[in-house]
Amino acid sequence: MIGKRAGLSRKDAAGALGAALDTMAEALRSGHTVGLPGLGTLSVKATAARTGVRPGTAEKIRIPAGRKVGFEGAADLKKSL
Repeated sequence: MIGKRAGLSRKDAAGALGAALDTMAEALRSGHTVGLPGLGTLSVKATAARTGVRPGTAEKIRIPAGRKVGFEGAADLKKSL
């Protein structure tokens, strides 16, 4: 579908999409925000260490601090849904 809209072969479209996704992942790993016009924004958010419960055993476990990717949808996208 991407290839048809862009006038590319399936192989070229896959290569272009792969390169774009790799570039976005690299930017996120570096702590940058990635804006996708008309779609939304991807950003890295820090998570605090916390206590969780292991399902099935009810054992309390410590979940370490980390980072996660957050997504905020664009206003136009939200309106169209």
